[in-house]
Amino acid sequence: MRAAAIMAGALTAVVLGAATAYALSPAPATPRFQDVAVKAAEGPVAPPTPVASPSTSPSPVPSEPPVRGNTGSCEPGENQKEVEDLLVKIGGYGAVDADGFQSDGDCAAIKAFQTRFDIRPASGQPGPLTANVARRIAAFDPSLCGAGPGLTICVDLTQQITWATRDGAIVLAPTVVRTGMGGGFQTPAGHFELTRKNNPEWSKPYKVNLLRFQHFVDGMGFHDTPSYIHDAFGSHGCINMLPDDSKALWNMTEVGTPVHIFGRKPGT
Repeated sequence: MRAAAIMAGALTAVVLGAATAYALSPAPATPRFQDVAVKAAEGPVAPPTPVASPSTSPSPVPSEPPVRGNTGSCEPGENQKEVEDLLVKIGGYGAVDADGFQSDGDCAAIKAFQTRFDIRPASGQPGPLTANVARRIAAFDPSLCGAGPGLTICVDLTQQITWATRDGAIVLAPTVVRTGMGGGFQTPAGHFELTRKNNPEWSKPYKVNLLRFQHFVDGMGFHDTPSYIHDAFGSHGCINMLPDDSKALWNMTEVGTPVHIFGRKPGT
């Protein structure tokens, strides 16, 4: 009995010691779901953003201004700038860049002007003749004529140009003419009127047919030029006109149309 009691006490002590050891051992670690969730949300770590270093590229170099010069297919002329300026003033022959340099646009405008007034060759190269004609056309001043109502033919002897007005409106634009030379052949200034129209009229003194002849005084009249209008100093008193201009004037006039002639031809 005593031995059984001792064994029972020992067994009880062992059981109690094991229970005490189990109670005092730390609890096993459990996962912390909040930390796991946070780490999953963060994802992989991104590489650091590089910091831009101060720019070391050179400062831009200012561009050079464009070099002005002749860019057209036509050769420039000795009167380039003057003719460009005059064509801008006259207008009607196309765009002109009045900078003294030849361009394709300038060339086209100069050619058109030369063709209109039978300046040969119509090359687009502005020389002294082109400049002379342009000066004369640019000097057009309708107030000098003193035209009245109805149709009036105006002739400026100083500029060697003519035009026509009807009730104050220009119906024949100013154009070149060739009037009488010196030595007794000067075309007189004054107010006249057309007294006859013949196409052609035979000139007995000069033995030539005068196309679209329109007489105003002393055997003198308007008619087609019989030669290159820019080639000779003057006529024998008649007013020579380019054929197209002579035809246009012929078609608008009648006997009795007033003719106002003023100024004086240089050199006469």
